[in-house]
Amino acid sequence: MIERMAAFPATLRAAVGGVNNDDARWRPDAHSWAIVEIVSHIADEETEDFGIRTRMTLEDPTRPWPPIDPEGVAVSRGYIDNDLNQQLDAITSARADSIAWLRSLPAGAPWSNAYQHPSIGTMRAGDILAAWCAHDALHLRQIAKRLYQFTVRDAGEFETRYAGDWTA
Repeated sequence: MIERMAAFPATLRAAVGGVNNDDARWRPDAHSWAIVEIVSHIADEETEDFGIRTRMTLEDPTRPWPPIDPEGVAVSRGYIDNDLNQQLDAITSARADSIAWLRSLPAGAPWSNAYQHPSIGTMRAGDILAAWCAHDALHLRQIAKRLYQFTVRDAGEFETRYAGDWTA
């Protein structure tokens, strides 16, 4: 998982490499995030969620986690106005720090240390690491969906059904 996480910034950068500023800010509907918002969220989660919570659970699983509000932060920090390339740089830098820390952990790190989350229940440090890695994949899938939606939007009278079923 750590190797996959280390490769993620380059994968993410490649996925959004052809996205212009207008498309980076395009939302398919009022309830969906634009690509720049997704990328900004990933950058903040790197420094304010997964790394901190993994570290806290490894060190002292009885300490309460700091609260987070991803949806509220997206609005209060104005993710929609962020520069996509700056956010990609932020992810790249923060992820490098995270990977260096993860690789520095001893072989016998207490990955079974468990935090009692108030709504999810027992979460071991290893569960948080797995969720961290899965979070990357979920948002990469979300970005792929936006890229697909750009094509549907831009195809005009033409159809995309020959490409296959998006929901498959």
